[in-house]
Amino acid sequence: MNDPRHEPLLIRPAREAEAEPIAALNNSFAADHLMLPRTPEQIALAIDDYRVAVDRRGRILACGALKEYSPSIAEVAAIAVAREAHGNGVGRAIVAAVEELAIKRGIHHVFALTLQPAFFEAIGYQRVDRARYPEKIRRDCLGCARRFACNETCFAKVLRVDTALAA
Repeated sequence: MNDPRHEPLLIRPAREAEAEPIAALNNSFAADHLMLPRTPEQIALAIDDYRVAVDRRGRILACGALKEYSPSIAEVAAIAVAREAHGNGVGRAIVAAVEELAIKRGIHHVFALTLQPAFFEAIGYQRVDRARYPEKIRRDCLGCARRFACNETCFAKVLRVDTALAA
């Protein structure tokens, strides 16, 4: 059997028919309390905000989404990489694709709430106080079951247009 860590991957916009496998990937981590659960219906409604990494058979090995809060601020959200693809730059590539989408939409300030702070530090994000994003708190955190025991760390990055265009 081929090692999925060495297969070429295609990173592209997600398709509506992929809402179910994206939810399955996301929820495999939600079951371990590493991500918030998402339904296929929630993903389908926001499918234009998702990017996926697929192997040559079309299997989704990673996903990520851009969640807009204002015309200038968005969250890099729902970053999930299949366990068998960890450690090979797939997460970095998905985040870069989500950042590229942000730039295309005119958004140059992104943030992420994460339980994987070392990953975001390694890709150039800076630790910040989540209070900088009251839109996020109002829209998502107030209704979250974990709001009183949230242990996610907030990171932010200002995107450079010239860097994204050079990639």
